[in-house]
Amino acid sequence: MSLNIEQLSTIGWEPFFQQQLSAEEWEQASPYRVIAVHRGQLRLSSADDELTLPLTGKILTEDKMNQATIGDWLLLSSKDGKFIRLLDRKSLFKRKAPGTSNDYQLIAANVNTLFIVTSCNDDFNISRLERYFALAYEAEVEPVIILTKADLTENAGDYEKKARNLDPSVMVETVNALDPTDLVCLEAWCKKGQTIALMGSSGVGKSTIANGLGAPIQKTGSIREDDSKGRHTTTHRSLLPLKQGGILLDSPGIRELQITDSETGVEAAFADIAEIARKCRFKNCQHNQEPGCAVQTAIDNGDLELRRLTNYKKLKAEQARNSATLAEKRQKDKAFGKYVKKTLKQAHKLKGMT
Repeated sequence: MSLNIEQLSTIGWEPFFQQQLSAEEWEQASPYRVIAVHRGQLRLSSADDELTLPLTGKILTEDKMNQATIGDWLLLSSKDGKFIRLLDRKSLFKRKAPGTSNDYQLIAANVNTLFIVTSCNDDFNISRLERYFALAYEAEVEPVIILTKADLTENAGDYEKKARNLDPSVMVETVNALDPTDLVCLEAWCKKGQTIALMGSSGVGKSTIANGLGAPIQKTGSIREDDSKGRHTTTHRSLLPLKQGGILLDSPGIRELQITDSETGVEAAFADIAEIARKCRFKNCQHNQEPGCAVQTAIDNGDLELRRLTNYKKLKAEQARNSATLAEKRQKDKAFGKYVKKTLKQAHKLKGMT
């Protein structure tokens, strides 16, 4: 079989994935992308064909990190459609699973750009934006802040200034999501071969932005006037084609985003604090009341917000706690897996003796 690279690029295929195929796979396998995840099954697309693959057999692995998620590329046999393998990922978003479960959840794979959507009202939250930054930097994905509902406030410029001050290297776009011409500024990230993830609270305009960029029409919801909170309109994650040629990942509003295994991402999101900390007298300075603490001096001088340091410590503690808990769970799961295999082996041995 000869792969149609031009066609595959319309659903995000890049040279990064192409280089992973052996000569034999080029002839005998077909790449499919996971475009939706439903309970017990994956919906896949090869750009000219769609199929459903049940989450059974070889595709289910003991290592949850290698479970397929939305955005992944799978190789299927061109002969019988059987699953062969999961291609290496270019990026991966993950978080601690909601609730009290000591587990993590894969959010999306192979994303190029993260559109962080927030609105110019009570939803705007600097500390939450920093959390999204940590998630994006850990995944090595470019974050872009999109401020919506700019037409409903006279202070849009103030929100934009606060967002830009977080990290001057991050692009900030202020839009009226209901006006498609206002979304032209986003098209540079939406070209063929590119995958964009939309994240943000419910009701900030994610589905409206998806509609404006040409994705299949998404249902939009109203806003509660008392707290500016939205209602969930997207009920599951899915990949949507854009008129500019890219692919957009639309996801339900994320109300609880606990990070895990994101030490690099947290440090990158607060690179200014790390730079200041180099001047602390002690290498293991906790930036509390230690003598010679450059970070506390920066706060006293007005060069660093106390809120930012507080959130930095909070995210560091959260990721350390969740990572340690999940590492312990992985060890227990691994030990249990070995126990099951050993027990089954002994059972087969005893059966053969009878």
